[in-house]
Amino acid sequence: MQKNAVVLLSGGLDSTTVLAYAKDQGYNCYCISFDYGQRHKAELQFARNIAQQYQAQEHFIFKLGINELGGSALTDSNIAVPTAGVGTAIPVTYVPARNITFLSIALGYAEVKQASDIFIGVSAVDYSNYPDCRPEFIAAFEKTANLATKIGVETGLIKIHTPIINLTKAQTVQLGIKLGVDYSKTVSCYQLTSDGLACGVCDSCRLRQKGFVEAGVTDSTQYR
Repeated sequence: MQKNAVVLLSGGLDSTTVLAYAKDQGYNCYCISFDYGQRHKAELQFARNIAQQYQAQEHFIFKLGINELGGSALTDSNIAVPTAGVGTAIPVTYVPARNITFLSIALGYAEVKQASDIFIGVSAVDYSNYPDCRPEFIAAFEKTANLATKIGVETGLIKIHTPIINLTKAQTVQLGIKLGVDYSKTVSCYQLTSDGLACGVCDSCRLRQKGFVEAGVTDSTQYR
């Protein structure tokens, strides 16, 4: 009997790889994406197409006004997206409380769908130093989820799956290739144009390019 799982899907390289992984593990996948006022909102069309390709049981796009808080280059047009390269500090592309908010909504969605498994494509390797992508955060959230929900209290079985959290971007690409992911259908760009073209210079684009080069895989991304 197949189990239900909720998969957070942005339309990017990481989340698509994780969706392919969850499907390969035999889960019925309910995908959730977020329209949170991001400047790269065109990613949602990629997410729609990917969810359809992987025959998701459902694809729910949740509208969430995180952009009203400001404080991030991804949600405030007055803050420029950095293009000088990935550094060691937490960059202005960090969105305050984004992943904890996303996971909380995904958790509620999981309860409604009677799913105790949630998949998210966070990585703590080859990333932009976001604090909400670290294993410590995921472990803490999983503990909270089992304390604060009906399904958690009754079963104690809520699991936050992070299959690529310890993988380099190259290793993630290699995993996706093994799973048959068509990366030309994905996008990873903080300055994505409305017609789906990537900028090639933001942190997300640079990390994506690095992954393909190190994996020895052709980068099929459509750049401006």
